[in-house]
Amino acid sequence: MQAYIPYGLYWSTPFAKWQGALATLDPLPLAARTGRAALEARGADLSQIDLAILGHTNPYRGSFYGTPYVTGLMGIDRVAGPTVQQACATSVRALQMAAQEVALGSARCALLVMADKQSNGPVVYYPNPAGPGGYGHTEHWVPDNMAHDPYAKNAMLETGENVARRYGIDTAEQHAVKLHRHAQYEAALADDRAFQRRYMVEVPLGDPRGKKPAGVLSADEGIFPTTAEGLARLKPVKPDGTVTFGGQTHPADGNAGALVTTRELARAMSARPDIEVRILGFGMARVEPGYMPMAPSPACFNVLKAAGLAIDQIDAVKTHNPFAVNDIALARDTGFAWERMNNYGSSLVWGHPQAPTGLRAVMELVEELVLRGGGTGLFTGCAAGDTGMATIVRVTDAGKR
Repeated sequence: MQAYIPYGLYWSTPFAKWQGALATLDPLPLAARTGRAALEARGADLSQIDLAILGHTNPYRGSFYGTPYVTGLMGIDRVAGPTVQQACATSVRALQMAAQEVALGSARCALLVMADKQSNGPVVYYPNPAGPGGYGHTEHWVPDNMAHDPYAKNAMLETGENVARRYGIDTAEQHAVKLHRHAQYEAALADDRAFQRRYMVEVPLGDPRGKKPAGVLSADEGIFPTTAEGLARLKPVKPDGTVTFGGQTHPADGNAGALVTTRELARAMSARPDIEVRILGFGMARVEPGYMPMAPSPACFNVLKAAGLAIDQIDAVKTHNPFAVNDIALARDTGFAWERMNNYGSSLVWGHPQAPTGLRAVMELVEELVLRGGGTGLFTGCAAGDTGMATIVRVTDAGKR
């Protein structure tokens, strides 16, 4: 696939905890401000952008207008494009759409903007004049959908328990993964967050009611202190289950973005022209109802097949892992040890705002490969509806050969 990410032309806000620093901010204008500031800080020529893709899972004010609304706020109001929603796989789907447009020549430089928040989610009312008393139905978008898959008839938590039973994964093993992931995340905080500063941007804050002074969110908010002793004290959420609150992610708020371009334009725009980031392919899969954490494995095998690679040719793996059982199942299916996955952290630790989650993981994957001096990396993760998506990128770093 002839599609590239200009090195350095991607960004993520810190992820904020549920009802935290970003809870009262409107996600689409916030993502527009963040994206514009990030691109300008990186010296990007916005006139080169000829396609934009907005991704979000939860509806917000202005969602009807979607991408044209966001690009208008960014000052590039001649740029249009689709708005994408594929639950936790939204960013990988948007990345695939952008790569295909560039590879086919229908776009030269695509902008991705992923914006979501789990806090203060919308309450949707569906009119139904034929209902009892003429009343309709109300859906609390975030908690109702986390609690009930309308097709599989189960909660998200139950998918984790189903996979834990099938693979024989106990609480102790899940906690071992969580403890290791937390240690990997702490490596990203070393030297004043040197790793995260390679891609993370600050978010100016302001109280919409004007009652509090504005501030800045400069680092992830809501990271839970994690120790073996603390995890051991946790009981499974379900009385007959294995998954504790320590063995799963937490809801979060944030946004992220990136550019996808041709090889020539990527070189011209890159912060370091000696580093080439090429997208090699994509894979998708859907597993049986109620077994969502299993879906990353077949998605992984599908992208490996598309790229003509084997798992032993992969240097680094990042995952979206809402449950620790995700990584254990993936390791058993692929032979890629879970201890080697997710260097510098993952959504199991830094939370899950939906659409931006996968894109943040991809940029962390790119930066890990750059620090290695180049290599091939795979990202895979599950999504609502017992689905999964995966992508492979190759980083060539001429400066470290």
